Amino acid sequence: MGIFERYLSVWVGLSILAGLFFGNLFPSLFNLVASLEYAHVNLLIAIFIWLMIYPMMVQVDFTAIKDIGKRPQGIWLTLVINWLIKPFTMAALGWLFFKVLFAGWVEPQSADEYIAGMILLGVAPCTAMVFIWSQLVKGDANYTLVQVSLNDIIMIFAFAPIAAFLLGITDLTVPWETLLISVVLYVLLPLLAGFFTRQHIIKNKGLPELTSFLNHIKPWSILGLLATVVLLFGFQAETILQQPFIIVLIAIPLLIQTYGIFALAYFAAIKLRLQHDVAAPACLIGTSNFFEMAVAVAISLFGLHSGAALATVVGVLVEVPVMLTLVYFANRTRHWFPKNENLS
Repeated sequence: MGIFERYLSVWVGLSILAGLFFGNLFPSLFNLVASLEYAHVNLLIAIFIWLMIYPMMVQVDFTAIKDIGKRPQGIWLTLVINWLIKPFTMAALGWLFFKVLFAGWVEPQSADEYIAGMILLGVAPCTAMVFIWSQLVKGDANYTLVQVSLNDIIMIFAFAPIAAFLLGITDLTVPWETLLISVVLYVLLPLLAGFFTRQHIIKNKGLPELTSFLNHIKPWSILGLLATVVLLFGFQAETILQQPFIIVLIAIPLLIQTYGIFALAYFAAIKLRLQHDVAAPACLIGTSNFFEMAVAVAISLFGLHSGAALATVVGVLVEVPVMLTLVYFANRTRHWFPKNENLS
């Protein structure tokens, strides 16, 4: 285990501080980098996410994917959490906190927008970052790919009606461009790059060389994660310092949602006796959010400076540190799951 992995939480903490510091010191520079986007997909962050995803994609063995249907419980767990539970618990928590518990501190219109932003986060299951979380818990790369792919297919048909139902909006439009670009950029292209790399190395140098190659590129994956954290907090540094109270209010129900959904999914995975390399990624997929999609819809529906857009941004800021604590927990509880048994 390298120095980045061994002290990952420390490095992430330093990256958050660096993002806040440099974001306030050089706001124009970070605004320039933030403007380098297409369909709400930031190009520089896309590059760093590629660095994170690529090692996982090299591990995908297409010959083994056909056997995943023999272990469907992990897939069913992810789908149930993502589509039948998470959107509705997010809406319920948003209502509870901003209509009841925090009602005296937030204007009614702002409260509605914060709830809307939370709902959009809850309805959009993660695509890109899932591969990083799976890699950090030593998840089954083939299984993770199938889980993400199925969620993306379902999202095409289910995102708009579920979001529209929970928001009470009848004319909600899915940002197809953002969805398509994200799937191609974060799933299809890295998958193809990983496939050709794997084939080339195995054909010319053998399987042991593939393991050596993965060990060499793994630090770059962690560096990509840290650079992403610096940019995310740098982009929002001024907002964080200008509206700290509101950000904390939004973060509280988001934290409860994230830890609550993970706890529910993890408990179910234990009861289903899934193997850890399937269970941990399945639970993390069910917990994580597709923040590009949520931000894009919030901006298109409510505006760039709306409470809904702010709530989705807070979701982005909360996600990485929180997910890393869940990764740590999942790795520390590996012994709760069956070993080398095809029980799932």
